[in-house]
Amino acid sequence: MSTNHLRIALVHDWLTGIRGGEKCLEVACLLWPDSELLTLLRSQVRLPPAIEHLPITTSFLQRLPAVGRYYRYLLPLMPAAIESFRLANVEAVLSFSHCVAKAIRPPHGVPHICYCFTPMRYAWELREAYFPRRRGFRSWMVHRLLDQLQDWDRRTASRVTHFIAISDTVRQRIQRCYGRSSVVIYPPVATDFYTPAKVRREDYYLVVSAFAPYKRIDLAIEACSRLKRHLLVIGTGQQEKCLRRLAGPTVVFAGWQSDEVIRHHLRRCRALLFPGEEDFGIVPIEANACGTPVICLGRGGTAETILPLGQSAHPTGVWFEDQSVDDVIDAIRRFEANLTEFDPAACRRQALRFARSRFVNELRGYVESVVLGEPAVRRAA
Repeated sequence: MSTNHLRIALVHDWLTGIRGGEKCLEVACLLWPDSELLTLLRSQVRLPPAIEHLPITTSFLQRLPAVGRYYRYLLPLMPAAIESFRLANVEAVLSFSHCVAKAIRPPHGVPHICYCFTPMRYAWELREAYFPRRRGFRSWMVHRLLDQLQDWDRRTASRVTHFIAISDTVRQRIQRCYGRSSVVIYPPVATDFYTPAKVRREDYYLVVSAFAPYKRIDLAIEACSRLKRHLLVIGTGQQEKCLRRLAGPTVVFAGWQSDEVIRHHLRRCRALLFPGEEDFGIVPIEANACGTPVICLGRGGTAETILPLGQSAHPTGVWFEDQSVDDVIDAIRRFEANLTEFDPAACRRQALRFARSRFVNELRGYVESVVLGEPAVRRAA
């Protein structure tokens, strides 16, 4: 029996761009096209047809003028916004949550499956990165509010009957924050788009990232500047001015680029530098899918997806232990001293473990196991 014609309420925090979370949502929209979609707000961004096809209901936040420009500052209103939705005549709820979507109230007796990208970063693991503590009343009030938000986030986890984590890193975080168990289903990676090409490798390293503090792009820039290695940085964000000041003459900023341009450079660079600690990290797998090794922090999602030099018979990257410039420099030097250890075919094989088809089968299988009581599809090792 198939769940394709079940009436499922899909819930997403907000629709303001097409990133990894929206690509997960798109798969759910294709699997269950008779669903309804609820979200706090949506901007004028063009969404994939599978998402646009569904009836989309927004919260009262949508009525605020030009809300797409400043919605992140409305965090204190988001709990009330998600709780304002009233669901009826649905057979299951499937939320995709990194903020408040998991707190939607399901109808009595209806299973609520939460695909959790992470417990709310602002209130838990990365609070200090987003809101550094400072002296003064304003900082005190912000952290008082975040304490209340954390308490609300913990309490509303009881509205979820089944948690899915995007990685083992997030599975542990769900246990730590909510005291709940979860299964792991890795997000989809476009391995059919990010493919190798018969081109010559060029003498530069690559960063592809938003310029947020926790991404630690500064480490890659300082390491390449000190080593006088060529580095191409693709991305934009709040730290751009600061990062440009750190850069030496061998570092070039390219702004944000299309997927096609990113693929072009992933196929040609020596390696991708990925110094941040991520919940999962899609870009390193996209690099491997192009046959490109990754130099990354050996914690977080990359510890689950990148096979390290010295610990694997077929390494797909090099890990460093600490987020320091010296550790990144050491990792680059180890990479350069062992270039023959990295086989593009091995990188590609590892990336295929995270292909979109695998995500489709595992998500559908898990929902069927919950809603219909059928055996779930086992995740491949």
